[in-house]
Amino acid sequence: MKDIEVIISREALAARVAELGREISEYYKEKPLTVIVLMTGGMIFASDLVRAMDIPLWIDSLSVASYHGHASSGELKFRSELKMSVKGRHVLIVDEVFDTGLTLSAVRDYLSSAGALSVKAAVAVIKDVVRPADAIMPEFSGFQAPDRYLIGYGLDSNEDGRQIPFIGAV
Repeated sequence: MKDIEVIISREALAARVAELGREISEYYKEKPLTVIVLMTGGMIFASDLVRAMDIPLWIDSLSVASYHGHASSGELKFRSELKMSVKGRHVLIVDEVFDTGLTLSAVRDYLSSAGALSVKAAVAVIKDVVRPADAIMPEFSGFQAPDRYLIGYGLDSNEDGRQIPFIGAV
């Protein structure tokens, strides 16, 4: 892939993820935490984030999708189910980007209806986009990014580029 403008460097990502790990560990230090990784995009950020946390936690994943090509379809599809119950547990959703808010809202509702005690979210990047006034923002985030098509650190372009070690724009 060519012509990628670096938006967030590998070094900046590493430093901020380490800080986020400490913040989240402090917040959940007395709470049973289950981390739910939104696949496939969230896996790289989640891997770094959970290694930066120093509390007991459980990890599960959900495969969800709202993008087709380079645009959101406006509808979320659940492609998998949880392997473990979240009933009676505090849940942290981990995803790579917060864009329209559609995914986060639907997954929060799903986990709340499954009996989670609380549902919060951590994202690597919040895109600067116009969203509904009632959009629920992630409680933990790494960076703000422009409203451009982002790639790298889990973000892809038709499944290409997830492995790029920085976040760039195409």
